[in-house]
Amino acid sequence: MSNNAQLFFDKVAQDGALRQRLEDAEAMYPGSLEIREAVAEDVLLPVAREYGLEFDLAELRAFETRMKMSGLKAKDGEEAADANYKYWLLDCGWEYDESRFCGDK
Repeated sequence: MSNNAQLFFDKVAQDGALRQRLEDAEAMYPGSLEIREAVAEDVLLPVAREYGLEFDLAELRAFETRMKMSGLKAKDGEEAADANYKYWLLDCGWEYDESRFCGDK
């Protein structure tokens, strides 16, 4: 398994313009849990590829699982490794928001 997901998210953490680019592209999608893999494939993976840091959804899921587990193991007073990481696949926080694509009711 490559370390490209880790390398890419290290770059995202350091590059505000790259982070904004991902946020803007993701904002074009309604916040639905059912499409989070498609959003990662359409938004995240192509950008990572542009930086020569190619990885797939399985590698992204493994990376996020490691991040989540390290956060669960953090002791009181320690900052979790994922404190500033926005998950793409795990616990994305998206929910069904009918108002975003169904108009007024």
